[in-house]
Amino acid sequence: MTTVIVQLPDAVARRSDAPRPEPRLVRLSPGQSARFGRGEPGGRPPIALNDPAVSRCAGQVTAVEDYWRLCNYSAAATYVVENLEGAGEHIRVAPGRIGAPVPFELSRVILPAAETPMEFKVFAPQHAYAEPECDPLAGEPTTSPFSLNPTSKYFLVLLALCEPRLRSPSSAAVPGVGEVLERLRPLPGCQDLTRSALNYHIDYLADTKLRLRDGPDGSYGEAGGKRERLVSLALRFNLVREEHLALLPPAVRR
Repeated sequence: MTTVIVQLPDAVARRSDAPRPEPRLVRLSPGQSARFGRGEPGGRPPIALNDPAVSRCAGQVTAVEDYWRLCNYSAAATYVVENLEGAGEHIRVAPGRIGAPVPFELSRVILPAAETPMEFKVFAPQHAYAEPECDPLAGEPTTSPFSLNPTSKYFLVLLALCEPRLRSPSSAAVPGVGEVLERLRPLPGCQDLTRSALNYHIDYLADTKLRLRDGPDGSYGEAGGKRERLVSLALRFNLVREEHLALLPPAVRR
């Protein structure tokens, strides 16, 4: 089972208004590893970082159950791992450090480079959470088919998408991206949330957390189809509930 997903950097630079290409992913099961760096002449590592200041073999990512470890093979460069869900939370991995554990579910690995820093993202979507009132001594805990962290930003995005139907089950409207942005920006940590970042969270929910299956043509149907299917699945399996609405800012009556 895949427990760690590495999203490679874009192969070529693109304009900010250009359509986003399909992400290039490296999927790892527990015990599997993927090296990163500039690569040897005639050979490229699974995570290729094309910058002359990056070591040919700069490091390695290893999947360990529901988290991952980072090796820094550089003799001089410190790497930074940012928590994409945290407000500046990060860890530093010193030169020569082997097997540094990374506890974040959504991470960005940043390496110093000759021009702009080189980076790639690592997801550990199988983080497990204890069930309410679960007795850890009562045997093997139940594994949730949908591992969602209610303190995460992606959960707030899902909650905002589901809010109209949570408040009124007869509501047919699923909020658009702009409406979700407006709903979440009053929250601490969401003031700088952008349309691009919000779409990123929607993609993460659809492709990784809730594992939606797109159609045979690689699409989710009409515009808004992905959001519609996220809401439908989340409500069908009770993944977001009325008590979660307290996580959102007070509703503004119009």
